[in-house]
Amino acid sequence: MNRRYRVMLIDDEESARKLMKAGIAWEDLGMEVVGEASSGVEAINVIDDIRPDIAFVDISMPFMDGIEFTQMATERYPKLVIIIMTAFDDFEYARKCVSLPVFEYMLKPMVRSEVIKVLNKVKGQLDAELISCEETEDEQEPIMTGENNATEQIKKYLEDNYTDPKLNLTFVAQYFGFSASYLSRKFKQDTGKNFVEYLTELRMNKAMKLAESNVKMFIAASEVGIPDPNYFGRCFKKYTGKSYSDLSQHINK
Repeated sequence: MNRRYRVMLIDDEESARKLMKAGIAWEDLGMEVVGEASSGVEAINVIDDIRPDIAFVDISMPFMDGIEFTQMATERYPKLVIIIMTAFDDFEYARKCVSLPVFEYMLKPMVRSEVIKVLNKVKGQLDAELISCEETEDEQEPIMTGENNATEQIKKYLEDNYTDPKLNLTFVAQYFGFSASYLSRKFKQDTGKNFVEYLTELRMNKAMKLAESNVKMFIAASEVGIPDPNYFGRCFKKYTGKSYSDLSQHINK
């Protein structure tokens, strides 16, 4: 069974991510880089859309480091292959976390030949599994009764809990006892919006009210469940068309 495996790069250094993307012949390995994140918080917020098979994770990042991300991500995606990237000074810290389901620890700066060697090992493991997570989910897909009512309950749950930074599609699906893929399709069918759009809308509507009250951006980010100000800023500008500071200054003139 030939699959193209999906890779995510999680590192707060943009130059390191660019080097990884350009320095490896991903296609030759049967892989593709499908997403990036500059922090663990951003990664947790977008991982449901990206659905990677493999994640390269820097151990040292602001707001949520690589260890915290690994704990949270592998709890929700048990088959996700994690490769921790660490500088020499952090290596002993990384080795203390051996209880985590990490496939490999690699020292930065990364050596291309070593990365390729590790990726070939990963590919061998993934090929041997034969049945993908998505196929397993489809086979076990639940049949919901009172489906529209369930969607309303989920919307209410999001409205009451959107400030929780742990909230994402997989978390909510597990809470309500559904597979993430099923909930994603059903939520879009019932509401006309995908799950991430709906959750982001709740958070950004609250963020605009905080901007009107002249609340500082880093405080607003935390209050709406996105504790990484950089990721919050990108979400806010994408949603409103303006930066948080520009909107706040315009409203409070």
